[in-house]
This record gives sequence, structure tokens and C-alpha cells, in this order.
Amino acid sequence: MRNARTAIAAGAMSSMIVGASVPVTGLLQGYPLLTGQAMRYALGGLVLLAWIRLRGGRLPVPGRRDWPALVGLVVTGMLGFNACVLYAQRYAEPGFVAAVLGASPLVLALVAPLLAGRRPSGAAVVGAVAVVGGVVVLSGGGSWHGPGLLLAVLTMAGEASFTLFAVGVVRRLGGVAVATWCCLIAAVGGAALGTVVGGWQVPTAREGVALVVLGIVVTAVAFGLWYFAVAGLGADRAGVLIGLMPVAGLVASVVLGAQALTAVALAGAVAVAVGCVVGLRGRAAEVDRPPLVEPQVQVARSER
Repeated sequence: MRNARTAIAAGAMSSMIVGASVPVTGLLQGYPLLTGQAMRYALGGLVLLAWIRLRGGRLPVPGRRDWPALVGLVVTGMLGFNACVLYAQRYAEPGFVAAVLGASPLVLALVAPLLAGRRPSGAAVVGAVAVVGGVVVLSGGGSWHGPGLLLAVLTMAGEASFTLFAVGVVRRLGGVAVATWCCLIAAVGGAALGTVVGGWQVPTAREGVALVVLGIVVTAVAFGLWYFAVAGLGADRAGVLIGLMPVAGLVASVVLGAQALTAVALAGAVAVAVGCVVGLRGRAAEVDRPPLVEPQVQVARSER
């Protein structure tokens, strides 16, 4: 029970850090996307490496079956996700992108158990539906034109893949190791692509502060906390906590005076909170569900 509570706290903290970082990300609007991400992830990777060494450990080397998942995670859930978020907002209102992105908890609640060979948890699905509804109300929806819908859906898929690709690797290597390798791969890939597209430039003082905050807090700390939560809760249960991102963004905007707290936004935040409570209570009642495949098939897969 204590481990579950710790994992819930870690996932909630990770989501709130990411959600509250929106104003910081806005400071990099004029900075080259790929090289900025490369610098951010390089810093995050170095911080995670230092954390591993300070604890007297060593960074485990991924096996052959780990590399495709790690590369897929970086391409879709990190570099691809950030690019889709940026370009989606050129063809759709931010509220629309946030509303579509809010569907990722439901995707995780449905897809993650199926990939693990078991039925989706009813409580996790119900909780995810409540979270999705709350995010839609909270974001206010919005309109889109041209490829806005496609880009918003790709953004949501990238958010879900950030967790789905990591499930098996986290189980084998551990959350901190996965976060470290993802940051290092993203730093190298972002630097290579950014050299060709966008180029390099010296950041201003504000941009430098933003990169440091994003690299240390939003990347090293939040990524490590998130994968710890996924390892402890499972991707389906942890997924409902993604709904806390827009809630944290709302709180940050209200505190900074960027927007007023309305009754509609408050109702959406309450719906997200209720969905998180319902979704996180699901595993205790559903853990003994029969698998979707025969036990002999599961053994064969585990030995492969």
C-alpha cells in the first residue's frame, strides 16, 4: 500500500510539473525547436547520470529488444510530440489541442492492458473517461482548420506512446535508467536533426534559464518520477494522472494572473480529480482477472 501511494504521488507530481511548465516553455518560442530540445535533453540526461552515480549505481545497458522501444519512444513521444504540439497550434486553437490530448488516459486504459495480455480494468476505463471529460470542459474545446485535427491526434498518440513504449523497458531496466537513455538518445537525435533544420544559436539569458529549468526539473525530475509511477501502478492506472497536467497549467495561469478561475474550469478540474480517484482504485479489484491469452502462450512469450 505504501509503495502504491508513493507511486501515485510520484505520477501526480510529474504531471503537475509538466503542466505547470507551460509558461516556461513559452519563453522558447523564438528559439530553434530541435537544437533547443537537444540541449534540454542533454542536460536532463547528465543530471540523471549524476544521480545514478551519486547513489553508487551504474547505468544498465539496454538489450537488443530494448533499443527499438527506446528509439520509438524518443521519436514519437519526445521529439515527435514536441513538434506536433508546436505545429498543431498553428492550425488549431490551444483549447482544441488540449482537449484531444486529454484523450490519452483513455488510450492508455484500453491499450496498455491489451498489450500486456489482459482485459482492461473497468475502473481504470471509467476513471479515464471522467478525466477526458474533465479535460475537455477545462480546456474549453476550440476549433481547427486544415491539418489541425490530424496534428492534434498525432500529439495525443505521441503522449500515449511516451508511456506505452516504456512499459516493458521500465520493467527490465528501471525507471531512472529508461529516462536517462531516452534523454541521451533524444539529445543526439535532436542535435543531428537540428544542425540541418533550424541550426544553432546562443540562447539569451531568459532562454538559458528556461532551458535549465526544462532540462533539470521538467525532464530529469519529471521523467524519472513518471516512469517510477508507471512501474508501480501500471500504464493504465498511471495514465489517469495525465489529466492533472491541464489542471496544473490552470493553477499556474491563475497564480500568474494570465487567466481568471471560472466555474466551468473549476468543474473540469473536479471531474479530473474524481476520475483520478476512480481510476487509481481499480487494480485492487481487477488484478486477478483472467488473462486474454492462454497461460501456455504467455509462458512461450516470456521465454522468447
